[in-house]
Formats: sequence, C-alpha cells, structure tokens
Amino acid sequence: MTDAAAHGEGAPLIAPSSTDHPLYDAVVEGCRTVYDPEIPVNIYDLGLVYTIDITEQNEVSLIMTLTAPGCPVAGEMPGWLQEAIEPIPGVKQVNVDITWEPPWGMDMMSDEARLELGFM
Repeated sequence: MTDAAAHGEGAPLIAPSSTDHPLYDAVVEGCRTVYDPEIPVNIYDLGLVYTIDITEQNEVSLIMTLTAPGCPVAGEMPGWLQEAIEPIPGVKQVNVDITWEPPWGMDMMSDEARLELGFM
C-alpha cells in the first residue's frame, strides 16, 4: 500500500450519488424546491447538494454544504430539505448531513444557476 493510499488520498471528496435508483430524479426535483433565502436559485443548482444516497429500502441520505459556515439558515436548511423529500411517494426516510469538505465554490453551480445570477 502506498503512503497516499494509507491516508485515503485520491478518494473522492464527494461520495457518489445513487443516480441509477428509481427515486433519484424525484429526489433531485425535491431538492430543487429548496432555496437559499439570500440567493434566487435552488440549492441543487447552486451545487450545495453533494451526495444523494438512496438504499434499496428507499432510505435517502443527503450530504449537503452551505455557501458559508456563517450562513444564517444553517440550522434550518437540512430540515427544509427533509420536508421537501419526505412526501415523495416511495421515500421511507430522509437524513440530511452538512459537510464543509470540500468547501463550496462558485464552480459547483450549474450553468442554469450561473445564468440566473448573471455569471454567464
């Protein structure tokens, strides 16, 4: 084992999402209904949702970040996301975790978000 492998370097900072799960598209649409109150773009297109992991039992785990650690809605945003996804037919439960690694950057926004905010 190389020294880098022993320290977990080279592993993706953002875990892969369950893009092939039948509920994935519906969960993404649920994410798109949640907005950062300071920015007129949904949190999915802003790139704040890093990972959508859905188990075979339809349990959804999301890993998200915020634009800044001092975000005034940091305590509320996970709950908003949970409320947006729990009502989706077939979803058994929703868990939302916040991470600061990797830090969010403007390069994580979708083209639609950049256009909406005048960056393109």
